[in-house]
Amino acid sequence: MLEAGHPCGDCAARCRAICSVLENDELKTFRKSGATMRLAAGETLFYEGDPARSVYSLARGTLRLTKMLPDGRRQIADFLFPGDFLGLTLEEGHSFSAEAVTPVEICRFSSARFEAFAAIHPQLERRLYALAAHELAAARQQVLRLGRKSAAERIASFLLMLAGREQDSGSTTKSNAREVFLPMSRTDIGDYLGLRIETISRELSAMKAQKLIRLASTQRIEILDLERLEDITAGETNVPGCVCA
Repeated sequence: MLEAGHPCGDCAARCRAICSVLENDELKTFRKSGATMRLAAGETLFYEGDPARSVYSLARGTLRLTKMLPDGRRQIADFLFPGDFLGLTLEEGHSFSAEAVTPVEICRFSSARFEAFAAIHPQLERRLYALAAHELAAARQQVLRLGRKSAAERIASFLLMLAGREQDSGSTTKSNAREVFLPMSRTDIGDYLGLRIETISRELSAMKAQKLIRLASTQRIEILDLERLEDITAGETNVPGCVCA
């Protein structure tokens, strides 16, 4: 629990952020070593190839990591949510562009200052290692999702991933624990899952018809049958009317 008046006291991502392992005084020092940035939806935090001189902790909003393919197509590598950490790399430049899907608030630290602070706070280094391991596991899941899963399996796993993120953030309650918020567009989802927009719409309609989900709005989906959605993700059942690509 942060003390009254703490500069990070109103941070909704506090429990998930890399700085969650720091005590009050340590967190104050850490916060003072950085700065707060705000971006409007559509603005770019950094471009692919830009010098990697800063690291970032996402406090509010959603970012997407994108890469342009040689033929001009866009691939979304990941969506980042409050508490996620980005920018740390062994390369001189960023491998992806980071763009705001929604208005975002970000804590920015120079890479040199962050590394110096982490060197004398081993709990921060351990937290960074855990985040890196989680990111590697997520990257492997995405390779599996794109390489072997059907369209229905990709969308089901995507919805479950988002539902899990909302639960981890503490933004859900018992009454809405299975409600999923989609701040990104259908085009974004398609570029992340490797699917056409028409396929996404068709798959969601089929899941709705089977009473697996309810389309509350274009940005809100309620999961009605969690177990069957998990079975689809695992490839143990099919959704009538769904296609493979």
